[in-house]
Amino acid sequence: MSGLDLSRRAMLAGGAAALVVSPASARIAPSSLKPLVGPGYRPVDTDEKGLWQQMERVEEEVAGSNLLIRDPALNTYLQGLIGKVGGPAAKDMRIYLARVPEFNAMMFPTGFTVFFSGLLLRMRDEAQLAGVIAHESSHFLLKHQLRSWRDMKRKTNIFAGLAMVAGMAGGATGTYTGDLVRLAELGTVLTLFRYSRQLEAEADAMGVKLIAEAGYAPMSMSDTWGQLITELEWSAKERRKRVDRGYSLFSTHPAPRERLQDLAVSAQELTVPGRSYDRGRDRYLQAIAPIRASLFDDQVKLNDPGASQYIVETLARDGWNGTLLFYRGEIFRLRDGIQNQQAAALNYAEAVKYPDAPADAWRWHGVMLMKQGRAAEGRTALQRYLAMAPGAPDAPFVRQMIQG
Repeated sequence: MSGLDLSRRAMLAGGAAALVVSPASARIAPSSLKPLVGPGYRPVDTDEKGLWQQMERVEEEVAGSNLLIRDPALNTYLQGLIGKVGGPAAKDMRIYLARVPEFNAMMFPTGFTVFFSGLLLRMRDEAQLAGVIAHESSHFLLKHQLRSWRDMKRKTNIFAGLAMVAGMAGGATGTYTGDLVRLAELGTVLTLFRYSRQLEAEADAMGVKLIAEAGYAPMSMSDTWGQLITELEWSAKERRKRVDRGYSLFSTHPAPRERLQDLAVSAQELTVPGRSYDRGRDRYLQAIAPIRASLFDDQVKLNDPGASQYIVETLARDGWNGTLLFYRGEIFRLRDGIQNQQAAALNYAEAVKYPDAPADAWRWHGVMLMKQGRAAEGRTALQRYLAMAPGAPDAPFVRQMIQG
């Protein structure tokens, strides 16, 4: 296993502290929770002041990472969402988006959170993303990091871990791999703040409450969790293995479906019969439109076809389009076997019927037609590709194919 693979695993293991599951017996009623942090909050005792000082240096490291997606409009959108569901301290929270194709998010003790781009790919609408943001915000509002830190402090030398954090500022490599390793280290640091089942139950309950108050369907959080469970199952089935809990957000809990039940019960308590809830799907798709193709590309390149296919087909519950059909074709094409190649060709052929089909859909449609001996149709498709992407790196080669 490469160092990069180890770093990604460490990163997910650390970040999992933000989203581990809680058993049904530990479910907390949303109405029983009150925020402990308000507007302009500052640490009040020596322990907390020291922790904040260290985390401010961590935020400097994150803010300077080359992994961050710095699309101004998208980042404004994300900051606006945390403003809607972040509770009374929302204006003091910051959100950073890192280009890492995994489902994960991590909240730090000073009110800043890091979201991985793979999470955005999986969200069907704004309501689902709002639910994840609300869950992370709840950890801050309820001071979970401080509570976990104090508990860990009683058991181990946590200061050694914090010294490691302090030493990470500076020395940026300027490369994807280097920044990914350092982000992995930040995720590892979060193992120092690993939340108990009780704290996760509290964050779930308050998160559902926050999105309900903001006008989003309370069931959105349960829907998201259900999707993640099934994605991991599809991934494991494709690889003919059991679900790898050591690599997933479930690494610290044996029964993720119990958390799904908890979230559903809390959502039912807060759902007002007959009320029309906002999904914000169009707003969400518009916000991520500039990076959506790269999100799909990054996911497909992970070589996890089971997970990738589930993601595409889940997003297609809201309707198929050229983009989704193209990427489903890509998933089949990258698998071995004649049947998979045939399935890829069919998906490309369907994709180009839609106005949003990317240029690459026309390229692969043309290539597949040529392989089938349908040269004239193949040339027409490749000409369409060149018209859409005249400056593509492979344009000279494609022109030769057409002429030949």
